[in-house]
Amino acid sequence: MALAIIVSYDGTTHDDDALALGRMLAAGGDDVTLSLAYVRHSREYDPRREEIAQHDADRRLEQGATWLGDADVARRVEPGAAAQQLLTGGTVAIGVAAAGLRTNADAKIATVAVPGGGEDSAVAQTAQALAAALAAEIVDGGSSADLILVGSQTGAPSGQIALGGATRARLDSARGSVIVLPRDTPLPF
Repeated sequence: MALAIIVSYDGTTHDDDALALGRMLAAGGDDVTLSLAYVRHSREYDPRREEIAQHDADRRLEQGATWLGDADVARRVEPGAAAQQLLTGGTVAIGVAAAGLRTNADAKIATVAVPGGGEDSAVAQTAQALAAALAAEIVDGGSSADLILVGSQTGAPSGQIALGGATRARLDSARGSVIVLPRDTPLPF
């Protein structure tokens, strides 16, 4: 099964961190595709303003492709919702890049952490697959691991994201990049 990584990008400095994380994850295999998405918060009612907004979105996506060094990377512009909404009831894994990740062009994911021992078997399965694909080491807990995998709380419906207070606290203290998985849904690395 192929893995599609979609990097939400709008040209800000921290979005370059997201590009760096996307590039690092895409190095995990031949069945991994990387694409850029520009998430617009609303559409313009005035057709001329909408045309300008669309042009700006296309220009920013082009800058992201240039940053990646991949002129052929897929791009799309989508009206969207905040990441916080995706972390409550979302059905796709959400990755959050560590601030400053973009500053190390040679960075790679060398350590993967599963806080809490990975009660969700999908998290443990994803950790094993990622570690194998990226030649990374799985470490205990570690808020400073290169990548931290977090599962949804035990009572969450299968296939949906639901974060409890303890998980949110772990995320707040994380210094590495984080991927939050929907309940019982491993990533196909």
